[in-house]
Amino acid sequence: MRKSKKHSVSDWIKSGMIAFIIYILIRTFFISSYTVEGESMQPTLGEGDKLIVNKVKYQISDINRFDVIVFHAHVGENYVKRVIGVQGDDIRYKDDWLYINGKKVPEPYLDHLKVGYPGQDFTGNFTLKELTGKSIVPDGKLFVMGDNRLESEDSRHLGYISMDKVVGKVDVRYWPIQDFNVDFIGE
Repeated sequence: MRKSKKHSVSDWIKSGMIAFIIYILIRTFFISSYTVEGESMQPTLGEGDKLIVNKVKYQISDINRFDVIVFHAHVGENYVKRVIGVQGDDIRYKDDWLYINGKKVPEPYLDHLKVGYPGQDFTGNFTLKELTGKSIVPDGKLFVMGDNRLESEDSRHLGYISMDKVVGKVDVRYWPIQDFNVDFIGE
């Protein structure tokens, strides 16, 4: 009877170690957790929201326009923003409307916030050429903006974001639990 208890404890220890190693591998290579700091993504994401970031998806499939991503902005500092332009896109804002490659594009994720600013442009007029000196988003780069356009340090200030700076795509907001969400377009 003693041998089976020893063997059982040993099996539990081995199983625990294997589970821990798998957990570390998943956290290192596939997903990570991120806590939102600041107001730059309101109303979509708020201060203290906890997110699951998929670190693999952006390598398997291209990042798409309007995805919410986490990227390395400054040394030791990550930002969460929305992709507005991908390589080859011509971006401009005029009269509070986004134009991508000459076409007017709605931004439903801003509707909640714009209500509080009647008669005021929520996003100021600009062209990529004015901001960056280039007319289109270069290869391997992204143009990102926070949803709270009046309170966001984004590509309008930082310039283009290199794909190698992208940590991953935000897949899930899991905290606060009542705000659990996997869709960040129709906020």
